[in-house]
Amino acid sequence: MRFVISSGHGKYVRGASGLIDEVDEARKVVPEVANHLRDMGHEVVEFHDDTSTTQDQNLKTIVNFHNSQERDLDVSVHFNAYIPTDGGYGTECLYVPGNTATQNISTRVAGAIASYGLIDRGAKARSDLYFLNKTEAPAILIETCFVDAAVDVEQYQKNFDAICAAIAHVAPNATKPKKDRPLFAEGKVSWFGGPEDFGVTPSEGLAFIYDYDEAPHLFLDEQPPNTTGLARRLDPEQLYIAMRWDYDVYSKEFLASGKHRALVRAPATGKEFAAYPSDWGPHADTARVADISPGLMEQLGIETDDFVEVEFPIPAKK
Repeated sequence: MRFVISSGHGKYVRGASGLIDEVDEARKVVPEVANHLRDMGHEVVEFHDDTSTTQDQNLKTIVNFHNSQERDLDVSVHFNAYIPTDGGYGTECLYVPGNTATQNISTRVAGAIASYGLIDRGAKARSDLYFLNKTEAPAILIETCFVDAAVDVEQYQKNFDAICAAIAHVAPNATKPKKDRPLFAEGKVSWFGGPEDFGVTPSEGLAFIYDYDEAPHLFLDEQPPNTTGLARRLDPEQLYIAMRWDYDVYSKEFLASGKHRALVRAPATGKEFAAYPSDWGPHADTARVADISPGLMEQLGIETDDFVEVEFPIPAKK
């Protein structure tokens, strides 16, 4: 795909300011997202307005640049502001009412950003924004977080790299039919499963594997003493993963088939391995993107709350 991505406002036409500055931060997000998109094989043109001195001139300069380019999607990066708070207000993504394609992209972009500790305000239809009304290609406007909300700023700064990567991976994939969308996630990880996982009850099962015979390669030959559930029977040395799968995209049958694996990569060690889907999780409150087997964690050379990248299904090139 071809993208034009610009930072909101301009060098001389400033936006919101609080704990952080909207223009300064948007100019950090744009190149980072663009680099991720280029790494994925997309064409990207970036723009920052360094000349305008009025709001009217600024809006026209940005839109005119977008409209001068050949592209599939226009993206404008902004930051929001409201009333200063020690809490958080969240993230949202804006689109023109009635455009289901950009509504879908906006929903997924907001959700991707929110997965890093921000409130998901979702996709918002706006009919009053010059950028969305005047760009000739499909367009979205990202309100990354609130500059005057302490929790928003903390989560944004702590997860800056992951948020930019998530935007880049979600935006192009959201334009594809659900069955064709790969999953990409990046964030903290923990471990689960096996006889020593006392975080699950002795009788706890798995979300889409209901019997040992459905996936014997994932389980111990014998049920551990004093347990009846498959979660505690998982073989901790096997390579498996739990994520918050979207069953509308990947059905339980698809996940349980044993034909599809996730590529789990540890940026800190440079190691990557293929893992079988085995369960749904972790709970969103953990702020983690995946739970993996103790054996996979050991082979990756990482510990709980280290970062991983996950692709599913494994891309053909792998």
